[in-house]
Amino acid sequence: MAAVATQQAAALPRPNFKPIIEHAAAQRPTQHTIKFDPKTHLAHKEPSEILMMKDLGYPEDVGVSPVAVSQPFQLFSHEAIQQMRKEIFQREVMENCSYSSNIAACQIRGYASKYAPFTHDAWHSSETLALISKIAGVDLIPWSNYEVAHINVSVKTDEQTKEELATINKQKRFFADDEGIAGCPWEDDKPVVGWHTDSYPFVCVLMLSDCTDMVGGETALQTGTGDIIKVRGPQEGCAVILQGRYITHQALRALGAKERITAVTSFRPRSPYLKDDSELRTVRPISDLSELYYDFAEYRCEILEERLRRERKEIIACRRARKKFHTLKHKNFLEESIAFLEHTDKEIVENDKVIPGFIDEIDIPDVVIDASEDARPAKRARVQ
Repeated sequence: MAAVATQQAAALPRPNFKPIIEHAAAQRPTQHTIKFDPKTHLAHKEPSEILMMKDLGYPEDVGVSPVAVSQPFQLFSHEAIQQMRKEIFQREVMENCSYSSNIAACQIRGYASKYAPFTHDAWHSSETLALISKIAGVDLIPWSNYEVAHINVSVKTDEQTKEELATINKQKRFFADDEGIAGCPWEDDKPVVGWHTDSYPFVCVLMLSDCTDMVGGETALQTGTGDIIKVRGPQEGCAVILQGRYITHQALRALGAKERITAVTSFRPRSPYLKDDSELRTVRPISDLSELYYDFAEYRCEILEERLRRERKEIIACRRARKKFHTLKHKNFLEESIAFLEHTDKEIVENDKVIPGFIDEIDIPDVVIDASEDARPAKRARVQ
């Protein structure tokens, strides 16, 4: 196992942060600590549309909410985004919290609570949580401190950016016809993150880059019928909320921009009585396992504790009311508790069985090309 892990690790794409590190080094260091202030740093605007699970062909009871995905909406101000970027670009963060995997070359994880107080407070703010929960259709809280502002990074050289811009200019008519979403030579073979489902119920994807010259960068979603639709890529400070645990999706590469940096914060229902089938498959290989397992074990114990406490109170109340014991009801509770514990046990995999950087990808059927358009790539539906 050790030999296989070493061989596979050597094949992983290596992060290349040089362009953004140089850019950050050129900035003046912050002279004072900026604290998150929702009155100043939240710039919320309602999304133009919220798609429901049924709109994508999924049963409404599949997840923890009937909401599937939102259109991009303004969430944070420009000042807030700049402060979040400064916290990411700290050398300690780059050196201690960078990961790569077979589905994403550059990721930064688990840095917020230790190195980024502004980012940490922004995502734990009651005002921020109220806005996100309203859109998601369920009261949400951050899954854990470790999963606050997971960063996906796509960085290109000046030469690569110029090459893409030249290609886009040559194909202006084609991009205009297809709204910039088909025929792109880099679109399908070099996504920012490959096809996957998330480990946690909801994610909020926040754009941290200037998207002025960007073409593409959408989130592609697989519907319940196997079709592919795309949600428009967000602009700087804008976010998309997605019930990503239950929808297979992919972050498509953006063209014409030197960087695409997004912050993905994961959420779970605040209520301990709602379904929680969070899994660690996609995050174990790119995490500090000790920190990840501490977070997972603690909140799972908290949920079970609350459920046991409520069950005990109901047993005591029924006995005092001289009611007969609800045998089937209690056995159902025990079955659910056993399944909950078994799921928890399955997700905490022994450290020596985890191969760093290797995540099981999810196969997705090819999009069917209409016979009348077989001379060009299939146009995929786009969510407006």
